[in-house]
Amino acid sequence: MQSALGIIADDFTGAVMIAGMLEGAGFACPVLFQPEGISGQADVLIAATRCRTRPADEARAEIALWYDTLVDAGCARVAYKACASFDSTAQGNIGPAADLLAARTGRRPILLSAGFPRFGATVHQGYLFYRNRLVSDSIKRLDPLTPMEDPDLVRFLGRQTKHPVALVSHLTLQGGLEAAAAAVSAHARQGAGHVLLDASDDGDVEISADLARRLDLPVVASDPLIVALAKRLARPSAVPARAPPASGPVAVLAGSTGPVVLAQLAALSATHPVLTLDLLEPGGIDGLVTRALNWAAAQSGSFAITTATDADGLARSQSVYGAVGAARRAEAVLAAVAAGLRISGHRHFAVAGGETSGAVVAALGLQRARALPEGRLGLGTCLSDADGDPLWLFLKPGKLGAVDVLQQAIAEGERRAR
Repeated sequence: MQSALGIIADDFTGAVMIAGMLEGAGFACPVLFQPEGISGQADVLIAATRCRTRPADEARAEIALWYDTLVDAGCARVAYKACASFDSTAQGNIGPAADLLAARTGRRPILLSAGFPRFGATVHQGYLFYRNRLVSDSIKRLDPLTPMEDPDLVRFLGRQTKHPVALVSHLTLQGGLEAAAAAVSAHARQGAGHVLLDASDDGDVEISADLARRLDLPVVASDPLIVALAKRLARPSAVPARAPPASGPVAVLAGSTGPVVLAQLAALSATHPVLTLDLLEPGGIDGLVTRALNWAAAQSGSFAITTATDADGLARSQSVYGAVGAARRAEAVLAAVAAGLRISGHRHFAVAGGETSGAVVAALGLQRARALPEGRLGLGTCLSDADGDPLWLFLKPGKLGAVDVLQQAIAEGERRAR
């Protein structure tokens, strides 16, 4: 296999989203959930990981494993894909990912790029904005695992690496490719190990992609720059994703928390049954899973099972299990529920939350999938046909999507089943 680019994504929802963008542009772009999933020809390969919230040492080990796997599979270059808002703790994992790419390739500086202008995430003069507000003033500051409290990405990323982080601003990028290349070279001469590129608009992203190709430097970036670079390096083969249609109702599993997913679940409850599980209920994980599966067995159509709760409920569970412990407990419950649902015959799953998506896909035992191009649901839909057993999945970031997106997911899944 020879692929122009291998991409290591820091979560499963992001992996499927960029794969869908590339599939829509005509690239064969399988999403790999396990190294054993590599097979056949591909224009671009995407490895879905759970690096975003893992301890830095574990994340480095997983990134290193996938880097070596993708290179051994024939990828000419490897990039690391982070989320648009560069969600991360002060200890990692974006700086360590950049340092690992530098160590593996022997090249510096690493080009860094956050933001996704299409969805209201931008970087200007090194400051990260989310939906027209500094990220530190947005809902991103409330994330239970990766609260983004510092909008200055040069300063924030500088805490994650011992190598200096420099900035190429929007004004320099507006000057064109030559000006941007000269700025990167000047920063490199002054000892910068990493260079952050503004993403004030799509023009910044396009110049940044030209820069990455021209300088042949490793890239750690969010969706738009990764996709733009892939389009410059790979040749589309126009091999569409195909899988036999799955059958049956849609099971919605929501592990994310916060106002966005709570509003989506409230809207869904007006038309479909929703079971909310309290992590503090007696009986532990096994008791919660058993109750959820028994409840699901009594449903005649599509439904939702969730551990999402309001701020008070989240505080209660975190007071007992800690922030990470509560999140991992919710993922374990929903992952076990997903496995049980598959055994009972469910083949359509809509999952809200990046970490929850990773846990559910792992529990389903999937090695790879093909993303579908952007459609009725936007991005995030993928198909797996492992062992002749087709599955349809819609993997949604917890903080994205219209208020009725879960209803739309059910409608789309049921439409495919007819």
